Amino acid sequence: KFGRRALRRKLEPQEVTGYLRFIDDARTANNFHKAVELVIQAMLQDPEFLYRVELGKPVPNAAGLFHLTPWEVATRLSYFLWGTTPDDALLDAAEAGTLTSTEQIQSAARRMLDDPRAVARVKRFHALWMGYHQLPHAAELSNALIAESDALVERVIFKDERAWTDLFTMDETFIGPGLVKHYDLAAQPASSPGWVSYGKSGRAGILSHGSFLSVNGRFGDTSPVQRGILIRQRLACQEIPSPPPEVDADNPPEAANPKACKQEKYQAHSAEASCRGCHQQIDPVGFGLENYDVQGRFRSHDEGNPQCVISGEGALDPIGSFRGPAELGARLVESGLLDLCLAQRVFAFAMGKAPNDDEQAIVESLAERLSANGRRFKEVLVDLVGAKTFAYRQQD
Repeated sequence: KFGRRALRRKLEPQEVTGYLRFIDDARTANNFHKAVELVIQAMLQDPEFLYRVELGKPVPNAAGLFHLTPWEVATRLSYFLWGTTPDDALLDAAEAGTLTSTEQIQSAARRMLDDPRAVARVKRFHALWMGYHQLPHAAELSNALIAESDALVERVIFKDERAWTDLFTMDETFIGPGLVKHYDLAAQPASSPGWVSYGKSGRAGILSHGSFLSVNGRFGDTSPVQRGILIRQRLACQEIPSPPPEVDADNPPEAANPKACKQEKYQAHSAEASCRGCHQQIDPVGFGLENYDVQGRFRSHDEGNPQCVISGEGALDPIGSFRGPAELGARLVESGLLDLCLAQRVFAFAMGKAPNDDEQAIVESLAERLSANGRRFKEVLVDLVGAKTFAYRQQD
């Protein structure tokens, strides 16, 4: 029983016989627990415990394609949806041969999505995707900011089962007195955290959270460049090339006038022909969030420079202009860019790699079904495990 849980498959008779040899050491030591200790030590050093081994069985007339065994499917399911080893129910299904058809795999996934481990896993996916899984602040603030975003993810996806895109347009947030003061909101919640309306603050959704706005700060301040890259790459799934090797990206841009405002300094990027193409795509996106500092607090002017008033105006092709995270979130939802990008990110999270050209059709199908299913996030996960590629391994 322990071996099946540890190696995520049924042990062969010869393997059991091999482990039973440790009973000789127990007899010599006159200590049954010595044998138990040695068996556990041996299993915890087994490569199949330490690694997810996916070999599968060759598919006839399909070179380089392997069909995963039910045990391997159970493991892939569990680490995708729970981030941990399969439970006994999943292993029982694998052993009974009831984890082979699309319907059986999807049925198992639906059961697993009702487990608290799935909630934690989905929170982890969003934190990794949007970059706020670790924040550069004191523990108390970082924990509060991450808890705020976790609460929104759990409410939208699991408790209310809303459209997933409500993450970007929600008009209230889960915070306590500390974050009410941090965000300078007019609301007065109870002593413990609760749901608070954004009111007329101009905030909405997860892009307004200090967790997201804390990501990719540079030089002790926000970086419009890094924020622009974050949004284009993470939320729109657009690739931005690295800067040329001769560009000094480790220091902030400088202007002829040392008292120049931040936006004027960053305009230097567009003055260079070799930089203009990329920076015209990313800098305007970042400046649309510039009213929010590296901890997510609102500000009306540059740090330490009151005469440099921040306009907060931004632009992102092809969705157009926006001002602040609330408008950016709404524009992204309206554009449909988020649907395809979500499908790509979920695919990569499940399979451990980006989709290749052959798999891109599956990603596009997931995005289409997402829209057809009212943008329910859990349905994306169920659709993915039901895709044919989920139960196969392709040799590179």
